[in-house]
This record gives sequence, structure tokens and C-alpha cells, in this order.
Amino acid sequence: MTRGAAIPDTVTLHVPFRIVKRGGRKEMQLPAGVKQPCRTDGTLVKALARAFRWKRLLESGEFATIAELAEHEGIAPSYMTRVLRLALLAPDIVEAILDGQQGREVTLVRVLEPFPVEWEKQRFSKIETT
Repeated sequence: MTRGAAIPDTVTLHVPFRIVKRGGRKEMQLPAGVKQPCRTDGTLVKALARAFRWKRLLESGEFATIAELAEHEGIAPSYMTRVLRLALLAPDIVEAILDGQQGREVTLVRVLEPFPVEWEKQRFSKIETT
């Protein structure tokens, strides 16, 4: 910088975005055509971790039934059943969720809805990755 040059007191930066609600949280959404940064959805990751942990506990024989495990965990058996279904997701869909590469439409509420057990059919359902 040259001596005597005026230094601006304020710099204005214009970034077009909008705020949207997603899963009860507010999220910044960039305009179409701008690549969104990868963001891992913590609630989805936690649900996946629970599903695989609960599956392991049931398969090991540590708990005989879902009802017994649900009582131990202090949650409703119906909720546990819905979360346990996540252990049936196709490996590439699980990986996309863990990497934050799942589509915007893939939320915990959506994946807890019934989905096809067959991995190929999951890719054409509402839990498809982008």
C-alpha cells in the first residue's frame, strides 16, 4: 500500500442466500447452481449409530426382544422399531449420510417412514441420495 492512501472504514460483501428451516433448525441455502458445502446431519448420524448398535445387541443375544431392549434404553418399542429399520439401508446410502452427501430431502423424519428393504428399490424411493 502506498503512503497516504485512504483505507476504507467499511467493506461491504454481498452474498445471496436465504434461510430455510430443516429438521427444526435454520439453515443457510445458497442460490441454485452454487455448490452447497457438505454438512453431516448429526441427528441422522446418531440415528444410524443407534440402529446398528441396537441391531448388534439383539443379534448377540444380549437382549432377547426389541421390547426388552427398548425398556432398557428407556424408549418406546415402536420408535426403536422405526430406528432399527435404518440398519437395512443400502450401504451407499448409509455412506452418503455419514459423509454429508445425502440430498436435502433426506431427513430423519423421512428415513423413519417405511421404505423398501431391497437396496436397489431404495435408490428410487424418497430416500434416494443426490
